[in-house]
Amino acid sequence: MSLEIFGEVSAWVAGPIIIALIAGKALDRHFETKPWIFLGLTALAFFVSIIGIWRILVKYIKTIEKEIKEKKENGGAN
Repeated sequence: MSLEIFGEVSAWVAGPIIIALIAGKALDRHFETKPWIFLGLTALAFFVSIIGIWRILVKYIKTIEKEIKEKKENGGAN
């Protein structure tokens, strides 16, 4: 489970940032606004990453709570 979490979090960190970097540089070149679109998209990517990581966190907290509840119902048996 830990590798799965690591992979999902890594994707949410790297994906939006890479997209923002590429798109921001290209749009800044096209509109000659260097570095403003780049910076804006990077900030947006930061917030998108936070939201994505939060969703992963909530999902795994619910999974762990469910497992704990099931263990308690089964008398702690594995």
